[in-house]
Amino acid sequence: MSKPAPLRGRGTASNPHNRFAPHRLQVEDDGWYQEVPLTQGTEVRRETARTIITRNSSPDLPFDRSINPYRGCEHGCIYCYARPSHAYWDMSPGLDFETRLIAKTNAAAVLEQQLSKPGYRCAPINLGSNTDPYQPIEREQKLTRRLLEVLLNYRHPVTIVTKGALILRDLDLLAELAQQRLVAVMISLTTLDDELKRILEPRAAAPKARLGAIRVMREAGIPVGVLCSPMIPMINDSELERLLSEASEAGALSAAYMMLRLPLEVAPLFEEWLQTHYPQRANHVLSLIRQSRGGELYDSRFGARMRGEGVFADLLAQRFAKAIKRLGLDRREGYDLDCSAFCPPGGQMSLL
Repeated sequence: MSKPAPLRGRGTASNPHNRFAPHRLQVEDDGWYQEVPLTQGTEVRRETARTIITRNSSPDLPFDRSINPYRGCEHGCIYCYARPSHAYWDMSPGLDFETRLIAKTNAAAVLEQQLSKPGYRCAPINLGSNTDPYQPIEREQKLTRRLLEVLLNYRHPVTIVTKGALILRDLDLLAELAQQRLVAVMISLTTLDDELKRILEPRAAAPKARLGAIRVMREAGIPVGVLCSPMIPMINDSELERLLSEASEAGALSAAYMMLRLPLEVAPLFEEWLQTHYPQRANHVLSLIRQSRGGELYDSRFGARMRGEGVFADLLAQRFAKAIKRLGLDRREGYDLDCSAFCPPGGQMSLL
């Protein structure tokens, strides 16, 4: 079988078996021509969640709790480290991840229940740790907006990571949260090349739209930083300084970056993407990744998985450090969120 042709507006046309599937099918070409659709629609399933706050103890993350109102992500980023999570729902980390989505429709109500429990201790909650809270289906579902309304009502701090310009729809809530030191936003910016964005992150906002979102939020007094992630050797790493410069000009206060991560089923999907779009440099890209991952395509160790090791990773780290110092993106102002104001509606605030 030849590899499936890329679908318009999708990161991959492949739908490999998830690692938990009890049965596997092998497709064979019988010589009969069949027309393959050029597009693939999005299916949204409803889920009634029992809990909504996920805890973690990772030393690599600056938060210990997060909320993901959606499973799967319509942005279709081929490199997304969250793709393997779709296997837990008996779906493929490939095309299924970006076309068969699950919406936790009662997310706001469950969050309110969890925040109201007597033993709850306040600490910033992150939105967007696994899948983007402002992916296209949020326009109709409005789950992220409802979550923000609950968090504002409880005066609970929140951090947001997104590459969706749809975040500007909630400018009213974000501005009010910012006035009370309850929100900080990171805009993910991977490339300034529209053509690369189209094949790398097909349904994410355009680079100019993300820079515009930074500018508008800063004008509204919302602390915003830029996340240059992932940095992919020989694909977008040459853009690092320009990405940081453009974000700084737009008003970003801080910056962070991460090296490409290829856990589990993501690695073969990314290799296929390379062979489709960059066949002449694919081997070089993979070689540099292995040099940064101890000879493998992925290293899951804490302390190494986000940055990588070796000559290329060290050079990237040096370039980043020099650029953020020169641009003043090494500040932390606006990111000291207030946990002391947390109070369930109708509850009595602390006198101390």
